[in-house]
Amino acid sequence: MSDTTLDVRDVPPSDRHPKIHDAFAALDSGDELVIVNDHEPKPLFYEMQAEVEAFDADGYAVEQRADDEYVARFPKQ
Repeated sequence: MSDTTLDVRDVPPSDRHPKIHDAFAALDSGDELVIVNDHEPKPLFYEMQAEVEAFDADGYAVEQRADDEYVARFPKQ
């Protein structure tokens, strides 16, 4: 199992989800995509849960480290 970290805070909002989906698709089964974001990525969580079969929603976790720093873990089955 390995982690891939993607900091999207400097990515334009309209480009974030496609970039995240591409990075998640490139993972191997059992790997985890770690997203660093400027807000809690609840909409992304629901999108992944509804649209990405390989997303392990039960293993999802998010931690707020600062007012503008959230670290979310998106595991791949």
